[in-house]
Amino acid sequence: MSGIIIPSSPEDRKRIKDCMQEVSNAFTRVEAEKDFVKEAIQSLSEEVDIPKKVLNKMARVFHKQNLPELVGDVEDVEALYESVMSA
Repeated sequence: MSGIIIPSSPEDRKRIKDCMQEVSNAFTRVEAEKDFVKEAIQSLSEEVDIPKKVLNKMARVFHKQNLPELVGDVEDVEALYESVMSA
C-alpha cells in the first residue's frame, strides 16, 4: 500500500462511503445537465438555423457575462496577428 491509513473506525468508513455516494449522485446530476444542454442547443440550432458552435459560445458568454472581456481578447489577437503577419 502507498502509505494510506485505512480507517478502522466504523463511523469513518461510513462517512467515507456516504460521501462517495453523494459525490456519485452529483456526478449523475452533472451528466444529466450536460445532456440537457447538448439537446437544448441541438434543438435550437435546428429551429433557428444557427450552428451549434455559435450557440454554445453564446451560451457560455451569456452564463459568464463576459462579452466585453471576450471582445477585448479578440481585438488583441487581431491586432497582434495583423502586426506580425503583415510584416
